[in-house]
Amino acid sequence: MPKKKKVKKTNILKKFKKSKIKVNVKPQIKTPIKKAASTNLEEKPEIKKVKKQPTEKRIYNLKDYVVYPKHGVGKITAVEKANIGEIDIQFYKIFIEKEKLTLTVPINQQSKLRPISSINQINKCVSILKMKPKIKRTMWSRRAQEYDQKINSGKIYELAEVVKDLNKNTDIIADQSYSERQLFEKAYERLKSEFEAVLKVSPEDVQKKMDKALGRMQISESLE
Repeated sequence: MPKKKKVKKTNILKKFKKSKIKVNVKPQIKTPIKKAASTNLEEKPEIKKVKKQPTEKRIYNLKDYVVYPKHGVGKITAVEKANIGEIDIQFYKIFIEKEKLTLTVPINQQSKLRPISSINQINKCVSILKMKPKIKRTMWSRRAQEYDQKINSGKIYELAEVVKDLNKNTDIIADQSYSERQLFEKAYERLKSEFEAVLKVSPEDVQKKMDKALGRMQISESLE
């Protein structure tokens, strides 16, 4: 009987030894996978930085028309230098005719500016003005904020959408509130000034072109 008990103990020890070997093998397989993943993550930010660099540089000349998002179309009247804190800074002097305002924009902050639109973009704006306005069911205060953001975005297509959506083809005074008329006139004048700069025609001709696209010519004729 005692001889049989010793045999059982040796079998149990062999099982424990085998289980220990299996446990120690697992961590060695996982470590190289983690290192490979970390190297891939470090490469991604470098690719993004390279893409952003070319968009920062642009040169404007005297008498060029540019668009400053919060004020609309302006004309570069001067390119000047100033010494501020022993650092030479170049900047543009931009005259906004509609607001009788002169802006000073440092050249290193010219990302806020954009060139005036092409004739193809103007033609696309005309097609936007001809479309039916979008009817929104949200509260006017929220819609007014959205319209104001679009007007100050500096994007001409968004500006044309505001003019189209706030345009009234019936009795203008009765159908529009005071705040609606203000936003409409602001967007209309911004768009009109860019039409004038691109097409190089009189303000009267631009107004006729825009009003025809909006269907406002019929209203003015009926009132006369």
